[in-house]
Amino acid sequence: MKPPSQTNAIDFDRAKLQRLGFGQQPPRPERSVSLAQMRQQLSQLLQTSLEPQRILGLFFREIQRLVPLDALSYEHKASDLRLEFGECAPHSISFSLNHEGEHLGRLVFRRKQTFSDQEQGNLESILSALLYPMRNTLLYRAATQSALRDPLTDTGNRIAMDQTLQREIEMSRQHLQPLSLLMLDIDHFKHVNDNHGHSAGDEVLKAVAGSIKHQLRNVDMVFRFGGEEFLILLSNTGREAAAMVGERLRFAAQEQEYAADGKSIELTVSLGCSTLLPGESADSLLRRADNALYVAKRAGRNRLAMAG
Repeated sequence: MKPPSQTNAIDFDRAKLQRLGFGQQPPRPERSVSLAQMRQQLSQLLQTSLEPQRILGLFFREIQRLVPLDALSYEHKASDLRLEFGECAPHSISFSLNHEGEHLGRLVFRRKQTFSDQEQGNLESILSALLYPMRNTLLYRAATQSALRDPLTDTGNRIAMDQTLQREIEMSRQHLQPLSLLMLDIDHFKHVNDNHGHSAGDEVLKAVAGSIKHQLRNVDMVFRFGGEEFLILLSNTGREAAAMVGERLRFAAQEQEYAADGKSIELTVSLGCSTLLPGESADSLLRRADNALYVAKRAGRNRLAMAG
């Protein structure tokens, strides 16, 4: 662990956290404990889960019996993990978590009052109880994510898509929010493989996936649906907004530069869009997006078609 330093608070995108239900400060335990007692209790308590949200939530709750806090933030860029608990406050201390040369993320404590030297020392000392649980949960998260990711494009795979789509439909109905789906297909992709080879085709797929992700919000999700098809799930997005996103993706893909063997490859995409109807199933939502994509391709490709 690096020595603590007073820093400014980190700004995180709160959208994903709010959807997960993390963003409110848990009740602050009243009973105080010694540093040794806290370290012993945490070492046992934090071994009860492999979920980063739960581990850090428990950690945040328990250490306030030792040092009063208003917020805790955590970031591990390699696993795209960002979590925040509590309410923003002006004074902060940050720690870089490291174990045997392995970076385990960055932790930031915040509160309204400055931290005393003793409190800083206590926080640094207690972090030793967090290292092994966080290392285990990051390893578990990496293994889980690899099972749900397409290794070529680093987008979600079909298994992840099936799980996520059903969950998003349920959340859409529960919160009375719209949900839209875009199905994107690379036009004449077979020509790329036939004329330039499959390695060039793989590079095109990765470039298109990167272009898609660059245009979306953090809460939007991208999945590789088939060979050259991608599915984009747009939460809290109605029909008109989804159409605008689809056009932005189409234009971005067309403007992207693709090359093979030193030669430029011109590429376009076609999209079909559907928006969840009352009582509609996941299969129906997918089918309508697929039908709209078929209409776009029949109409000449390089365009967006909306499901009826």
